[in-house]
Amino acid sequence: MDPVEINAGAWYLRALRADERIDDRPALADLGETDPEYVTRSLAGWEQDRAYSWAVCEPTTGELLGEVVLDLGDGTIQLRARRGHAEATQTAADSVRRFAQSIGTG
Repeated sequence: MDPVEINAGAWYLRALRADERIDDRPALADLGETDPEYVTRSLAGWEQDRAYSWAVCEPTTGELLGEVVLDLGDGTIQLRARRGHAEATQTAADSVRRFAQSIGTG
């Protein structure tokens, strides 16, 4: 599946990025994710319908506030938030849960 963007109220969810326009890797490092290939592996999860991951973003700046991952194998949802953004990430996880139900996962 191609990455799907989700509107989660005051937040928006998009695929992780590391390109010339947006680089989520510094924000991911704040979450403890320092593997330089993490974004590439996350995008492969979409392509292989294995796991879908979203950056939880502030809509005006695109800043990554957290991450939500839907494991298609068992339907679990994992989330992690940067300091001060747990509520935004939980709201995003609730939207991902509804998305999972709409595609028959979770």
